Amino acid sequence: MNQLKEMFGLGPKVDYKQLAKEGAIILDVRTKGEYSGGHIKGSINIPLDSLSKNLNKLKKDKPIITCCASGMRSASAKSLLKANGFQSTYNGGGWASLKNKIK
Repeated sequence: MNQLKEMFGLGPKVDYKQLAKEGAIILDVRTKGEYSGGHIKGSINIPLDSLSKNLNKLKKDKPIITCCASGMRSASAKSLLKANGFQSTYNGGGWASLKNKIK
């Protein structure tokens, strides 16, 4: 159950604003079209379906906050990153609500 809560970002409260201030990478895993329709300034767009081929574009020593439209793809991205040795990964959920949390 705890793993499920953590997977969907329902675990301990995360201070996204502080993480962003400290240089966390904001990884938007929506499609290029969705991303071009609006995104968080400074975020990196790597669609979920191509994330495993583009892991080399991310730094393992920096915290990464994943986001998408609703939180489902970002949860999958977080799991994928964890499975590939990225330690500090956080599911930020939907990009619009994450944007408000890091202002």
